[in-house]
Formats: sequence, C-alpha cells, structure tokens
Amino acid sequence: MRVAAIDIGSNAIRLQVSSIVRYNERDTIKNLEYVRFPLRLGQDVFSEGRILPATEEKFIKLMTAFKMLLDLYEVASYRVCATSAFRESSNGPEIAARVLSECGMKLEIISGDEEANLVNRAIYKFLDDKNYLHIDVGGGSTELNLYVNKEKLATHSFQLGSVRNMAHAEFPEAWVKLEKWLQEEVHKEYYPVTAIGTGGNINKLFDLSSVKNKKAKSITLGELSSVHFFISRMSVEERINQLMLNPDRADVIVPASEIYLHVMQKAKAKKIIVPDLGLKDGIIESQYDLVKDLIPHVVSPN
Repeated sequence: MRVAAIDIGSNAIRLQVSSIVRYNERDTIKNLEYVRFPLRLGQDVFSEGRILPATEEKFIKLMTAFKMLLDLYEVASYRVCATSAFRESSNGPEIAARVLSECGMKLEIISGDEEANLVNRAIYKFLDDKNYLHIDVGGGSTELNLYVNKEKLATHSFQLGSVRNMAHAEFPEAWVKLEKWLQEEVHKEYYPVTAIGTGGNINKLFDLSSVKNKKAKSITLGELSSVHFFISRMSVEERINQLMLNPDRADVIVPASEIYLHVMQKAKAKKIIVPDLGLKDGIIESQYDLVKDLIPHVVSPN
C-alpha cells in the first residue's frame, strides 16, 4: 500500500511517496519517490503580501504534475499541506480553491502549531528520556518544541525563516518573542538540553561540516559555528560553484544557520542532532495511521 505527502514550503515544494509493507505483523515504511522543486513562494509573499500571477501559474502546473505521479503510483492516501507562505498570502485560499477544482487535490493551509505537531510525529521515535529542544527552521517560520522524558512540554511557532530573513521581512518583535519563550520554557532544571534540527538547511550544514563520524548524525555548537563562519564569508556564486549548492539553497543557508545558532546559544545547547526528517515525514506518518488497518498481511511460510 502506498501513501504520499506534499509539503508546500516557502522556499521549495516537496513530494514524497512511500510504500507500507506488513510482514509477520511488522510494518515497514519505505520511500519510493522524492521530488523537490525550488518554487520560492515566500519571495512573493514576504515582499508583496501575495503569490504573484506568474508564480501561481507555475504552482498550478507543479500540482498537476504531482497529481499525475500520485495517480501513477496508485497512492491510497495522501495529504497536501501548505505552510508559512500560504498562511500569510492574501490570495492563498483562492489558489487552494484552484488546486481543488483544476488538480483534484485538497490543499490544507495548516497553522504553525499543526506544522510543528506533524514534524514531531516524525522525530518522536528518535527521542529518549533526555531533554531535547526541537528546532525546525523553514523558509518563513521557525517552530520550537521542548521535550522532557519524551513528553512535549511547550511548543511555539515564530515568524522567522530563511527566506523571510534573507528578504529582511522578519518582524523585529519575533526575535524578542523567541528569546522570551526560551527564557521562560527552557529552565535551568532542564540543562543540559540537546537540540534536534530539522529542515533542509541544517541537513546541508551538517554535510558541509568537518564532523568525521557522519553516521552519528550530530554536530556540536562549535562545529556549526565554524561552518557558518566559513560559508558566510563566501559569495552566493562561490557557494554554488565551490560547494556545489543549489542556487535556492546557496542564498538562504546563511540566514538559516543564524537562526539555529541563535536558538542553541540562548538555550545553552552544546550539540544538535540532525535526523534528516521534516514535515513530509510527519505527513507520511499521519497517512499511515489512516490506512494501517487496511494493510494486507504477509505471513512468513515458516
């Protein structure tokens, strides 16, 4: 059985198709297809307040192509979630209606809290009884979640993001609110707290780091600071040609790294785990819950 997720972010749009197999009462989720298309909706929204006509037409074409892939893979259940750019776009609901009428897909404009909850579904299985601060930096928003003994104690979404900050469209009070939230929620009794980072930029920062044991999937605050210093001194063109970054990653990776570093420093987190998960993975988990009772059983002949 196949399920799928479409994550409509501010910097890119992602499609993931996964297969679920039940064997000897155990379910395994395997990724079959992953497509990331660099359509920067946030560039329109954070400067103009709406998604412009040319971007809208390209977006509709992309959704049409994604719907064809869903049909070809015979996906049993899927969910389409739009985040910060759509939340703030004056014509977001209008475009969502077009997607339904022209592409046959329901597009949900989800809240920051719902976005955080979905990402948390993906990372929850990696938590233990230690204290963790989950940092999810997207193009238009940053979600923070505090976990103690695998229990989520606090969560909040802030209007800070890689595309938004690069365009200098962030709200100054958002930084104040973020620091206040950290001061009030991440108490000294929770120290030491370990950060968990999700989002495309933290994955790329980890890849660019000098961490020798990449299998450990973690990077220290000092190592992350070194990566930030190294790439911030390079031009966008140098990042593309020397570091082989995609153009839509090369310009936003520095403002994204600044958010991760700022949160870690304020929370006194000395290490960040990078599990290479995101919103799309949480959506897949939610779709699994919907279809798990319908998955056919395959029993070992032994």
